[in-house]
Amino acid sequence: MITSFFRTSKPIHFVILLAYLLILFVSTRLSVLIQQFNFIAVLTELFLCLLLLSSVFMLDFFSRKNDLTQKNSYKVLIFTLLLGVFPIVFKVDNVLIANFFILLSFRRTISIRNGLTVKKKLLDASFWVGIAALFYFWSLLFFLVIIAALLLYAVNDIKNWIIPFVGLLCVVAFTVSYSLLTNNKISELHDHIQSISLDLSAYNITKLIIAITIVTSLSLWALFFYINNLKTIVRAKKPGFLLVIIAMLVSGVIIIIAPNKNGSEFIFGFAFLSIIITNYLETVKERWFAELFVWILLITPITYILL
Repeated sequence: MITSFFRTSKPIHFVILLAYLLILFVSTRLSVLIQQFNFIAVLTELFLCLLLLSSVFMLDFFSRKNDLTQKNSYKVLIFTLLLGVFPIVFKVDNVLIANFFILLSFRRTISIRNGLTVKKKLLDASFWVGIAALFYFWSLLFFLVIIAALLLYAVNDIKNWIIPFVGLLCVVAFTVSYSLLTNNKISELHDHIQSISLDLSAYNITKLIIAITIVTSLSLWALFFYINNLKTIVRAKKPGFLLVIIAMLVSGVIIIIAPNKNGSEFIFGFAFLSIIITNYLETVKERWFAELFVWILLITPITYILL
């Protein structure tokens, strides 16, 4: 059984999952590389692949470090399978890069709980959100997660409330400086701002309908148990679990307002959804149902071949 195999955390789990991710990445992007095969293109593909694989390790790191899950490989398993359900994410460079920086930001944000070097962590978290926004503007909404962390961890020092905005201003300053050096002009703010679209008709594609229906159903089911189990979490750890929910909600807003709805925007919620589903898999008593959860995610990409 898959859930039994990944119930612990072993190097072999990462080897298998990273190999699966690598196969998905190469098979999805191979045609693009063939069309424009050159040294720069190869370096770009290697860079994006490295970012993707690093995202897996980062998810595992901050989940274990902050006790968001138990010591198992469920979260990386679910994260990997979710990427397979939405293979379009492998084709969109900017969302892969933006999501990596959002995970960097969340790692710093949630670590505020230990009360050490809070100012540095706030600066780092907001800075990474700003960098992510350069690649996908609406990922800027994850700045709200930093504000939520200040509230949940009862950070009262007024300086700590100013620092996140300083982090964003640093990104603006660097962007303007880069524009002056390369183009000899100040980059206009509206060049980076993306529009909002509430038109969901772009999702009216069979593969996307299947993917969205399955992931939404599993998400709501796991989220119900996740919220219900919050009352059993010790008080000191509860803010971290709440931040996961808030980040998940922010990713949901990004999906709704995304200007170009092609399915790649769902990646912003995968890491947080993986944590939520993992908590469900750890507590569910009906092991067959947990197994069904995983098999549905595993089989879904295979059904795309038959469509």
